[in-house]
Amino acid sequence: MIYIVRHGETDWNLEGRYQGRMDVMLNATGIEQAKKISDELKDIKFDVVFSSPLKRAYETAKIICDYDIIIDSRIIERCNGELEGKLKKDFNDIDFTSYSEDKYSIEKLLDFRERVKSFLDEVMLKYKNKNVLIITHAGVSIAMKCYFLGEPSDLNYNKLKLKNCEVFKYNNEID
Repeated sequence: MIYIVRHGETDWNLEGRYQGRMDVMLNATGIEQAKKISDELKDIKFDVVFSSPLKRAYETAKIICDYDIIIDSRIIERCNGELEGKLKKDFNDIDFTSYSEDKYSIEKLLDFRERVKSFLDEVMLKYKNKNVLIITHAGVSIAMKCYFLGEPSDLNYNKLKLKNCEVFKYNNEID
């Protein structure tokens, strides 16, 4: 089984700021969320644990389990360029789902989706029938759910985004 977990809450999540690659720490609520997920997953023996290199993901991973954690930069959050640190409410003109959007130096969607796909292709090849824990970010969670479930027919990608410390499970058992 593959377990994908979005990192715990940060102050920037509360403030509605674009985080992207900014290395924002968990807040007290985020730490408590990670402890709760740790308790929910405590009976699962993970064969491998991956984390984004950003502190909010890595700290969440360390709270959830005491396994060796493999840092993989392919599951770092999408770079939000010039928007990082800015309030989302101040920017209503961005289509993060467009392959042709070219504003604010945001990481190209095709490049972003390809690096997430590269990571998941490798995981599916190396760890079939294994328990895999992946700690990552909101944007990455959308790309991962699209990988496993396909694109949403209504093109509403926001409904795929994991909440802070929400878990998405995918059965990778292959006969």
